[in-house]
Amino acid sequence: MDPQERKKAREKALRLLEHMDRTKKGLSDRLRQAGFSEETAEDAIEYVESFGYLDDERYARTYIAGRIHQKSRKKIMAELGQRGIDRETACRAWEEAQELWEPDERLVLKGTILKKYPENSRLDEKEMRRLYGFLVRRGFSWNDINSVLEELDISLYG
Repeated sequence: MDPQERKKAREKALRLLEHMDRTKKGLSDRLRQAGFSEETAEDAIEYVESFGYLDDERYARTYIAGRIHQKSRKKIMAELGQRGIDRETACRAWEEAQELWEPDERLVLKGTILKKYPENSRLDEKEMRRLYGFLVRRGFSWNDINSVLEELDISLYG
């Protein structure tokens, strides 16, 4: 490994972490996009990890904390997986967050629906299908969606 290349990769890794926390995968991807080899990127990752600047578990906790009252557990876990956080780490972080903030997914679901439609709304079939699709893509269960829509008295007109 070229010492100059190694130094550049380490400096780039540090600069990338100055602006925002990243996962190992995220940092590796950015270093590879910048033209560094896999070996050089791995060395830079080990370097910043040795100082505690890169920590996937901390990233997962922070990520969950910022979204726990806005998204479903299923959606958050999927997003963490896309960012390279393994399932075990994500589950541990979720359990910690759940103890701290005691999230209520039905309340999050209710807020998500109310952003789109007020209580007692009557929707046509197309609007209802779009609403269901929107909510399912955000990780909410059919049972919860049906229950909350009934509670808010949002239904098909006609």
